Amino acid sequence: MASNGEGEAVSASKTPLLDLVREPADLRRLDDGQLQQLAQELRQETIDAVSHTGGHLGAGLGVVELTVALHSVFDTPKDILIWDVGHQCYPHKVLTGRRDRIRTLRQGGGLSGFTKRVESPYDPFGAAHSSTSISAALGFAVARDLAGKEHNVIAVIGDGAMSAGMAYEAMNNAGAMHSRLIVILNDNDMSIAPPVGAMSAYLSRLLSSRPYRELRHIAKQVAKAMPRSVEVTAKRAEEYARGLITGGTLFEELGFYYVGPIDGHNLDHLLPVLRNVRAASNEGPILVHVVTQKGKGYPPAESAADKYHGVNKFDVVTGAQAKLKVAAPSYTKVFGETLVKLAERDARIVAITAAMPSGTGVDLFQKRFPERSFDVGIAEQHAVTFAAGLAAEGYKPFAAIYSTFLQRAYDQVVHDVAIQRLPVRFAIDRAGLVGADGPTHAGSFDVTYLATLPGFVVMAAADEAELARMVATQAALDDGPSTVRYPRGDGTGVPLPDWPEPLAIGKGRIVREGDTIAILSFGARLAECLKAADELAARGLSTTVADARFCKPLDEDLIRRLAAEHEVLITIEEGAVGGFASHVLQFLARDGRLDDGLRVRPMVLPDLFIDQDSPQKMYEQAGLAAADIVATALTALGRNNAAEANIRA
Repeated sequence: MASNGEGEAVSASKTPLLDLVREPADLRRLDDGQLQQLAQELRQETIDAVSHTGGHLGAGLGVVELTVALHSVFDTPKDILIWDVGHQCYPHKVLTGRRDRIRTLRQGGGLSGFTKRVESPYDPFGAAHSSTSISAALGFAVARDLAGKEHNVIAVIGDGAMSAGMAYEAMNNAGAMHSRLIVILNDNDMSIAPPVGAMSAYLSRLLSSRPYRELRHIAKQVAKAMPRSVEVTAKRAEEYARGLITGGTLFEELGFYYVGPIDGHNLDHLLPVLRNVRAASNEGPILVHVVTQKGKGYPPAESAADKYHGVNKFDVVTGAQAKLKVAAPSYTKVFGETLVKLAERDARIVAITAAMPSGTGVDLFQKRFPERSFDVGIAEQHAVTFAAGLAAEGYKPFAAIYSTFLQRAYDQVVHDVAIQRLPVRFAIDRAGLVGADGPTHAGSFDVTYLATLPGFVVMAAADEAELARMVATQAALDDGPSTVRYPRGDGTGVPLPDWPEPLAIGKGRIVREGDTIAILSFGARLAECLKAADELAARGLSTTVADARFCKPLDEDLIRRLAAEHEVLITIEEGAVGGFASHVLQFLARDGRLDDGLRVRPMVLPDLFIDQDSPQKMYEQAGLAAADIVATALTALGRNNAAEANIRA
């Protein structure tokens, strides 16, 4: 305890050095010994913050020392620092002027859980999907060169992101261009690195030092004066000799000067290497291989199988995560369990995921059928074409990929699946607005980009029982590709069928009968539609509620009936313009159903990216809640006075 000078006891800060750091410039006034203490304080601050908000914890804990070292050695934000994926950036946010808001992470109106350009000048490039950092950093480096500037550009990539082909495409391009670029490979799962220690640290300092680089340059000049065959042989001998010592042959072949591996938690190793690299102003691209431990410094995370990759709010002392109240199984779990049930009767069913087994429910399939389950890494393009190859040989591949991640493989969906009419089954998780992960993970566009493709069957589940039946429908489809989309989170609590029977293709259902207003729902807004129907009934307006089930093929008979028997037809979906409503309107126009005064009102996501909040608040902001449906119906009927139309008020 300390005193405030008036005899009153005041608690000493647990983070005295961190309290002095408002921005990285403050960090650079500390000596190397103080930086180690600062790193420990930063780790505790990160743990405490995420315990209040939930979020991505393990990756951030693994880069605490690296974050401190980078901001200490480099002149950010003048020097450009790009974090791949972004979920390892919480310590970075604390050090870059956002500590006072760090407990608003992933909350409505708070900090994003990823890097975000509009949030800070220290976030020069936004990222929440994997493997973009090297490509973006090369763009920054070339822009610097074109402008005649001299600052550094650093990309930090890891946590599985090196399993994506895009990273190697970027490295191949960077190596060929010879633009000055620094890539930090954060190897946090030991997938690449040999053991690290004092010898490795010594070699890394040696190889990154100016005398070695100058000696290497002289050797290259001498080799160039020799016959071409001698020059090539000498170059390869030097690179492979270094590769045998350090494991960096692959990166050298791609044109990068390789340094490492070094212990990413030892500032005595990190700081001199990074300073040497910073001083290499005339070199081309350099890769620094840093080995870290995901969840480092927090025992519950270190011992967890997933290293606390993503967590709910938790108790810092015990590590116990808050248990969310669950009224029904999650859609993800229903998908996984249904797929297992179907696969027990059909040996041709296989499951594919792109590094998200638990996020997609494929982990349940993996446990039951490990030989029929394939995690291809962060490689959605490969996943889709791999599935196409399996389908071509008569298997029934289910490619379980988030809506936003499937965007990365659209060419493969078109060229390798749709054109060949191969029966690849896409299970699209995270459809619609997803809450804390924000716009980078919101499944807003998959209906638009899939339903436009010839031969696709496109479904959306209104509840978990419908999802089970749609998965069974996909398993039964063998003449072309299909997709089912479903939201993140828990189902509605409806009973699940003992055995899911396939649906009739292209047939919807009437859920409630009425005669004035028709609400045609596609997807999980059905519950809100029923609430809206109750409110409209209380106002004396008889309302039909229908579940379309299919965007493609459309249930044309159902749509004709709704158009013929009602004054107003409202469509609603959890997707952007160009999706389900566009298909309905195209049919109505072509069928002449718009010629007789039918009032059609499509309700879709607004033409903007909605920041993170609770899903309920996000849908209210999007104008897709029950009150918005009621207001839309009243306005369509001409009852748009303030008392009736402004339902929320």
